[in-house]
Amino acid sequence: MAAFGLYTHIQANRRRSIALLLGLFFLVYVMVFAGALVFEALAHDDWPLDRMLASAFGQLILALPFATAGAALWIVIAYFFHQTLIDTVTGGHGVTRLEEPRLYNLLENLCISRGMPMPKLKIMESDALNAFASGLNQRQYSITVTTGLVKHLDDAEIEAVLAHELTHIRNGDVRMLVIAVVIAGVIGFFAELVFRLLFQGGFRWFGSGSSGGSSRSRGKGGGAFIAILIALALVALAWFLSIVIRFALSRRREFLADAGAVELTKNPDAMIGALRKIEGRGELDGVTSAVMEMCVDNPREGFADLFATHPSIDNRVKALIDFAGGHDPGPLALPDPNDSEADDGAQPESEPPKEPPKPFLPDAPPVTIGEPGPPGPQPGPWGPRNQA
Repeated sequence: MAAFGLYTHIQANRRRSIALLLGLFFLVYVMVFAGALVFEALAHDDWPLDRMLASAFGQLILALPFATAGAALWIVIAYFFHQTLIDTVTGGHGVTRLEEPRLYNLLENLCISRGMPMPKLKIMESDALNAFASGLNQRQYSITVTTGLVKHLDDAEIEAVLAHELTHIRNGDVRMLVIAVVIAGVIGFFAELVFRLLFQGGFRWFGSGSSGGSSRSRGKGGGAFIAILIALALVALAWFLSIVIRFALSRRREFLADAGAVELTKNPDAMIGALRKIEGRGELDGVTSAVMEMCVDNPREGFADLFATHPSIDNRVKALIDFAGGHDPGPLALPDPNDSEADDGAQPESEPPKEPPKPFLPDAPPVTIGEPGPPGPQPGPWGPRNQA
């Protein structure tokens, strides 16, 4: 069904996200089948290929409940501990209204305007300009911003970034992405298990096999080598598709979050200005790729851009101009802290500081206490003025 308008696009994105998550669960089963196929190749090297495939499929059917339960258990563990892990990696810590009144008030006003429960507000000590939302339910939702973002963005731009992250929470993107990262972690775990089983057992097993065993395998039409190649191909395909699915969940949601931020703030130029300042300055040192996928921007350049989880800043700005009527100032340079420190000194003598004009007051010579006041009334063109 075609999507028209912001909210129908959000609903369509949710349906696609659910379908992609189901695809991730399917990839878990593909990994289980690949592991069973490797086991059959190592245990029954003299079997023909079709028998190995049939036996591996039978083991997959038996393992389905256990694989599903294992993936569900992984998700349950992440449900309770993922935020602790994220805070440990990023060093984020919660702040109150007294500690950060500027941020707290901006976020609170946005939540009040939409009748949303206020997520936890956290600060991450970093010179990078970025922010991200995390959590799986209302009690866990939090928004983390870096100190660099707070330092270099004005109030309107910070409000736009907070609205962007609130939109991720409203649209369910945060929950979807956390689950996708967890399931992708399951796939990565199974991939590592298969490769360990293969390289620590399979290749050594093939190398140490006797000549009699090798001739027996060839004589009985053994398909162990082909089975292992198939298993490797399945592992690589599942791993690659899991990455593609994570990208699909990330790229589209960023456009919708930008649009949601404009809807909340009614200020497309603030969102564009924030993106231009964040552009190229959002890389968080020492954090995992899973955390970067949740950020406002996940910068990638060159060949790595093929595996980017976010659209480019130029494309996002173009969308805001085309659909929200914003204005692009182009790439923005941040002020140099060293220059600002130099400006703290005295003004140059050649250009003394000017006093701001005083509105609604006529220009008149200053009156100094203790000195004679201004002269009395002067005669007009038709003689002296009458005194009252």
